[in-house]
Amino acid sequence: MQRSEIINWLRETDPGRLEDLWRLADRTRRENVGDEVHLRGLVELSNHCVRLCGYCGLRAANAGLQRYRMSDDEILLCAHQAIEFGYGTVVLQSGEDPQLTRGRMTGLIRRIKAETPLAVTLSLGERDDDELAEWRRAGADRYLLRFETSNRALYDRIHPPKADVPSAAKRRKSDRLAILGTLRELDYEVGSGVMIGIPGQTFDDLADDIELFGRIELDMIGVGPYLCHPDTPLADRRAWPDAPAGRQVPADEIMTYKVIALTRLVCPRTNIPATTALATLNTDYGRELGLVRGANVAMPNLTPPKYRILYEIYPDKACLAETGLKCHRCLSARIKALGRRPGAGRGDSPNYHQRLTIGTENVVRDRPE
Repeated sequence: MQRSEIINWLRETDPGRLEDLWRLADRTRRENVGDEVHLRGLVELSNHCVRLCGYCGLRAANAGLQRYRMSDDEILLCAHQAIEFGYGTVVLQSGEDPQLTRGRMTGLIRRIKAETPLAVTLSLGERDDDELAEWRRAGADRYLLRFETSNRALYDRIHPPKADVPSAAKRRKSDRLAILGTLRELDYEVGSGVMIGIPGQTFDDLADDIELFGRIELDMIGVGPYLCHPDTPLADRRAWPDAPAGRQVPADEIMTYKVIALTRLVCPRTNIPATTALATLNTDYGRELGLVRGANVAMPNLTPPKYRILYEIYPDKACLAETGLKCHRCLSARIKALGRRPGAGRGDSPNYHQRLTIGTENVVRDRPE
């Protein structure tokens, strides 16, 4: 897809034209990843974080947030619940918490792999190469790390350095694209994504993001609207004005569907979730509309409600009061109402399997006689 086409679709407002985009994305999804909706059981194991991200409620400077860490036994109970519900994956997500040490996470991953057949996805923020390598050896299958925006100046404005590092280290900029490259070298299924509607984000910026998705061959891509927590520096829009008139990307539901659809067209064999943020914007049909406009993954929450309410990245998240069982029943019914079916097994990305196959062929071809 040409860049001009991407920008034209991002700016499109005609409902009839957008219906054409939705149909094309849905057909591309069906032809490349099928009709199954793969369910990933989400466990938010800690809301501690050393980052100072200007929009996130978990930021280290938020003194009003009650912090928690789940025990390994509590996490294992959630993993076993995932099996009970027929999920093929458990997603371990947290703030960037240094107390989730290399050793602790290695032991936890090994326990999950020993006690369950689940794929293990990690989403623990920016980590050192040796940690990522050890967790892969322990059995972790996937890693999610959003690069948030390909506009470096925009990224640096909303992501100040960590709160717990010396001044010399603070001057070093994070490089999430380099980390994604390391994850690929370690043979993880690699997931990333962006926020839509960051103050100052232009349509050109978002087109850059979508083009980058295709170039770095991601196996999972999650996109969602920019939702700012009120107890953060960026809650006051005067602190950082929007892009010039006519160029600011809106952080709304329709724009999110556009990016899901265009991502599907650019990356047809990639797994794409209909996110909780979509369900927050549209409680009645947000996830469903994402699933019929290019998405093929959903992430029901297994976090116990007493912790779930404290994992407040942004306010008014969908499904906060639900138990894991209620969330499972509700989401399964919604999927079946679309004429789709919950996925069976791990639900690995076809893009990942294709990359492995090509890699194996290259090894065989390059092997000396």
